[in-house]
Amino acid sequence: MEKDLDLQKFNVRTDLALEAKELAERPGSGPIPGIHSDTTEDDGITITTLHVQNEQGSHAIGKMIGQYITIEVPGLREGDTKLQDRVATEFAKHFETFLQRLNISKNARVLIVGLGNWNVTPDALGPLVVENVMVTRHFFELMPDQVAPGYRSVSAVAPGVLGITGIESSEIVQGIVDRSKPDLIIAIDALASKAIERVNTTIQIADTGIHPGSGIGNKRKGLTRDILGVPVIAIGVPTVVYASTIVNNTFEMMKSHLENQKGDTNQIFGLMNQMDEHERLQLVREVLSPIGHDLLVTPKEVDQFIEDIANIIASGLNASLHDAVDSDNVAAYTH
Repeated sequence: MEKDLDLQKFNVRTDLALEAKELAERPGSGPIPGIHSDTTEDDGITITTLHVQNEQGSHAIGKMIGQYITIEVPGLREGDTKLQDRVATEFAKHFETFLQRLNISKNARVLIVGLGNWNVTPDALGPLVVENVMVTRHFFELMPDQVAPGYRSVSAVAPGVLGITGIESSEIVQGIVDRSKPDLIIAIDALASKAIERVNTTIQIADTGIHPGSGIGNKRKGLTRDILGVPVIAIGVPTVVYASTIVNNTFEMMKSHLENQKGDTNQIFGLMNQMDEHERLQLVREVLSPIGHDLLVTPKEVDQFIEDIANIIASGLNASLHDAVDSDNVAAYTH
């Protein structure tokens, strides 16, 4: 029996459970034990539900045991506002399933944490979402008798990053949790992907918590139920991809193109043609990393992309957290 794929060996930098599963799968080997997934597609929106059921599945793909939902919408790059509204509604629907699964009541207190650096556009997703969510905790604290039915207590914070504050995000959040006593934490962060086409077009929801900086190789204290003592739902969007990944993907596209044109690519690619994807990726990283060229890359239109997808997430959260917000017209509730 073949051993499970050790993703650390290849230093695969992806925060998406879907991509980790794709990397671990082998042609003809069948489903990965301990992993259950289901994919549906509806007019340009692809939803993949992935359940890491046990330690065997967790080890196989390098992700924590839990539920992951990935919403892929390539059309988001086109700036279609009607599609954005549909995605926000779809996001709200699936986010509500996490609330139900965690038995989060209608009057539960919620803390939204927008991780990231607001000075760096690809890392500003969390702070931008915080700017647009509907916060209500101050009303519940100061004038509870005037709060209309259909709303719950929601607070939000963007704690910044270690390089700005000198304090770990998890330490700041821990202090807030100790004082404000939320029943649920929603953590939002920018992620890294292995696929160019998923950058700024994909949303992942997970009930496993989040580790700030993990997508760019930083191993630091995370925001998880074990650490904070409160359920944590993580929301992430891949906004960057490594240069080594782009080089490797380009090789695959060139190989596919030449195979369609000439059939045999061995004369052109030689030994590289005999390597599998993981071996080529490792080779590319070995070449680029020592000279400082394994850069983090983001599309030039990232300013608009990040603003659009932050609005989508904020709109979806407003609809799923407050019954008074019309889930069929969620975009009207961001400000």
